Amino acid sequence: MAVFGGIPLFYMELALGQYHRNGCISIWRKICPIFKGIGYAICIIAFYIASYYNTIMAWALYYLISSFAAQLPWTSCKNSWNTGNCTNYFSEDNITWTLHSTSPAEEFYTRHVLQIHRSKGLHDLGGISWQLALCIMLIFTIIYFSIWKGVKTSGKVWVDAAAQIFFSLGPGFGVLLAFASYNKFNNNCYQDALVTSVVNCVTSFVSGFVIFTVLGYMAEMRNEDVSEVAKDAGPSLLFITYAEAIANMPASTFFAIIFFLMLITLGLDSTFAGLEGVITAVLDEFPHIWSKRREWFVLSVVITCFFGSLITLTFGGAYVVKLLEEFATGPAVLTVALIEAIAVCWFYGINQFCSDVKEMLGFSPGWFWRICWVAISPLFLLFIICSFLMSPPQLRLFQYNYPQWSIILGYCIGTSSFICIPMYITYRLIITPGTLKERLIKGITPETPTEIPCGDIHLNAV
Repeated sequence: MAVFGGIPLFYMELALGQYHRNGCISIWRKICPIFKGIGYAICIIAFYIASYYNTIMAWALYYLISSFAAQLPWTSCKNSWNTGNCTNYFSEDNITWTLHSTSPAEEFYTRHVLQIHRSKGLHDLGGISWQLALCIMLIFTIIYFSIWKGVKTSGKVWVDAAAQIFFSLGPGFGVLLAFASYNKFNNNCYQDALVTSVVNCVTSFVSGFVIFTVLGYMAEMRNEDVSEVAKDAGPSLLFITYAEAIANMPASTFFAIIFFLMLITLGLDSTFAGLEGVITAVLDEFPHIWSKRREWFVLSVVITCFFGSLITLTFGGAYVVKLLEEFATGPAVLTVALIEAIAVCWFYGINQFCSDVKEMLGFSPGWFWRICWVAISPLFLLFIICSFLMSPPQLRLFQYNYPQWSIILGYCIGTSSFICIPMYITYRLIITPGTLKERLIKGITPETPTEIPCGDIHLNAV
């Protein structure tokens, strides 16, 4: 996924952003105007991500605050939120783990932090947790004051595997287009793409040893398979499995503090990037409205995301997070990346794109990159998307099985983003005068030239 999907598209987006120096909406005027809907789709996906991703950071912040204690609160079964099924098999001898047993860490997460027992499911989410609401308000406050001035002041199964690579590297989110647009024109984005991707993937590979060591130890202690310990994948691994492992380490309070602090800083970094991609796109598309009002626009974006995340702060909010995680981002991002690759390589033209890269770097991309961009990467993405459509996930979280209508809702949420692409194509063809052939030709012909810096002189690339 990394070699034939993530890294080639990572390189492609860095080169596009650095050459054309625009965000994910206005850049299409210089590439292939009829595909501007890709930019709007990216913005909608970013809103969905902000609606649930920051909630996970709010959970991490709650854990961080709770970690400042002599004894971590998820190490004992003697708290007000614990049930009779709570089984502390670490600190007590002769304890047998049964089918109905729950660990102190699991009950702290589900019954104290999420309070998910107060929700009956997606049809009855319950009220909003005021503790989590305060945590997410602090998270959004940090986000606002980190990006209100812009990048220059704040610093720079198969579906799951592909989604992880795309989440990790960032193609398809508009992030790379936005950040690369601030690069110098002759910056070596080829080297950036290779070094960043390799370091990123090696880090993930090494992290895997830590993850499966912990899971294997938990499985051994419970006398269960690893698949049972990790049955609630995603955030549950962090807030149950890892929290439990940390709680039984020497100096557990110290390690809990630095672990959850790390989660928050990693999460904030991803949020900065995602929102900056949207902000750069809108400011580039509507400079006459927002160019001198960036702080107010960023504030409106942050407030909108805060209100969008309220549904995930309810007692059943974890069910919503799982639904958005499965349907609103992964498949939608892969679809956007597929159409983006087709638009650049098949309509803008692989020869023109490679010529742009040569103009920046002094050398043209080799045959491997050309083949990946034109054929291999799109085919990989198409295969993964078709696999997802033919075998939709059977959603389950804790003991809750998602109803059938929620799967339909998930497909509607996922479709709501990339539907912008055919909608904009239709709109573009309708408003453009001429015959259908003339409309198509005009739609795939760049509207505005790209200014190429040459010392203090700017030349227009034709």
